[in-house]
Amino acid sequence: MVRTRVQVAEQTGVGEHLVRGLVRAQLALALRLGVAVLAIFVAIPLIGATVEPFADATVFGLRLNWLILGLLPLPLLYLAGRLYIRLAEQAERDFVRLVDADSDSGDEPGGGTR
Repeated sequence: MVRTRVQVAEQTGVGEHLVRGLVRAQLALALRLGVAVLAIFVAIPLIGATVEPFADATVFGLRLNWLILGLLPLPLLYLAGRLYIRLAEQAERDFVRLVDADSDSGDEPGGGTR
């Protein structure tokens, strides 16, 4: 009989493996979002260096690529942070649902719930 909640609370081998899976999923999410944000920040100067009309474009007397680099980071980082929190909390809810489902099915002999 599997008692997942007890195994997680007592940090048994199975519980430790489940928690490591959750941490690994959140780390993978953080790395994917970090790479995506970094790719955007690297792409803007590269486009500015390689695409001549973009590099020469001006808005209100400021070069467009510098204007984008000055205004884009804060909203982009804010949105990436919000997305990370939302997805990380979803992973935690899935983890709790998994732990509760296994615990509920193992409470009584035969796997029934009360």
